[in-house]
Amino acid sequence: MSDWPLWPLPLLVVLYAIFMLVVSTNVQFNFFVKAYNKNPDFVENAVALSFDDGPDENSMKILDILDKYEAKAVFFCIGKKIEEKPEIFREILKRGHIVGNHTFSHTRRMGFLSSKRILEEISECDRVAQEVGGVKMNLFRPPFGIINPKTRRALLRSGHTVIGWNVRPYDAITKSPQVIINRITKKLERGDLILLHDNREKTPDILEQLLVILKQRNFAIVRPDKLFNINAYN
Repeated sequence: MSDWPLWPLPLLVVLYAIFMLVVSTNVQFNFFVKAYNKNPDFVENAVALSFDDGPDENSMKILDILDKYEAKAVFFCIGKKIEEKPEIFREILKRGHIVGNHTFSHTRRMGFLSSKRILEEISECDRVAQEVGGVKMNLFRPPFGIINPKTRRALLRSGHTVIGWNVRPYDAITKSPQVIINRITKKLERGDLILLHDNREKTPDILEQLLVILKQRNFAIVRPDKLFNINAYN
C-alpha cells in the first residue's frame, strides 16, 4: 500500500478553491496568461509608471506633474469613462503617454463573467478608444488583476498583451499618502512597474513626491512599452 496520506475529498475541494482564488486574483503569477510585470534586466536604472481607472478630471493634474518632471507613463482607461471624458483621453495621447484597455465598465463582477462577456468588455473599450483617440490598443490590464480561464479564452480571441505590475501600494484603499509612498519606495528596484490610480484625489501629491524621490535615487522613468520592448498599439 502507498505511504501517501489519503486526503478527505471536502478538504481537497477547499484547497483547490483556495488555490484557484489565489492564482486568479494575482496577475503577477502568470498562471493562466503571460503578463509583463517587471524587467530587472532593463539596460537603464529605470522604473515605469502606470495609472488605472481614468480618464478623470484628476488626470489633468497628473499630466501636468508628469510634464514638469519630463516623465511618460501608461494610462489604463475604462471605456465608459473615455466616453464621458473624451477630451482628457485625447490629452493623454497628445502629451506623449500611451493608453491601454481596462475594459468598458470595470465591473466588480469581473471574476464571474463568461469569456464571451469579457471579450465584449474588451472589444467595446477598444472601439471607444479608436473612435475617440484613433488608436488600436494592444495593451490590456485586467480590473483587480483578475485572470482566470475565462479571461484567458477571451484574450486568446482579442490578442491583447497583458500588463500587470510588481509594485502595488494599494493607493485606492489606503488613506495615508506617506504610507503609500513608503510602500512604493521601500524596495524599489530597476525595471519595476508601479501601479497607481489617476481617479484618486491624493494621487497628484503622491506622484510629485514620488518623482522627487526617484530623481534623488537616480531612477529614470520610462514608458512600459519601452521597459518591455513591446508595441502599445496594433
